[in-house]
Amino acid sequence: MIKLSSIQLNPANPRIIRDDKFEQLKASIEQFPKMMELRPIVVDNTGMVLGGNMRLRALQDLGYKEVPPEWVRQADDLTEDEKRRFIITDNEGFGQCDWDILANEWDAAELVEWGLDVPDWGNQDFSERNQEIDTDDLNEKMIIKLEYVFEEYNKVKEKLHEIADTPEQAVWKLLGLE
Repeated sequence: MIKLSSIQLNPANPRIIRDDKFEQLKASIEQFPKMMELRPIVVDNTGMVLGGNMRLRALQDLGYKEVPPEWVRQADDLTEDEKRRFIITDNEGFGQCDWDILANEWDAAELVEWGLDVPDWGNQDFSERNQEIDTDDLNEKMIIKLEYVFEEYNKVKEKLHEIADTPEQAVWKLLGLE
């Protein structure tokens, strides 16, 4: 067993969880402890947390004094730069939820219980949300999404112009066909 007192919270970790989300995390650990084996707390060679600050806090709050070794993973071969990068990337959600899949394949109550921020579509059944969307709200969301896509397009276009005079030339150059 590993004593939790040998693991130090990382004061430089930017991730925080408060109130009901923290309670959901604690409940998740209690209800599904196997998750800790699959997503262990990651520490450096000094015992400083690189990933899992909130899980460590939740375990401490739940009264754990020690945990199975499978719940902690030591990453002692990382450089200081790699440690800093790990702290950020481990806490960054790179993906997005596909709400249509969630609506059709998962139970909304379970998703909320597990800590997922499910959009509030009123008291309607989660799987029926597509039938009751306000068109003004939908138009506003589409405009926001289009603005985002346009911003991303402009970023890509600028990067391509750094490589060549036109986007087409840049693509050919990137493909090695120039």
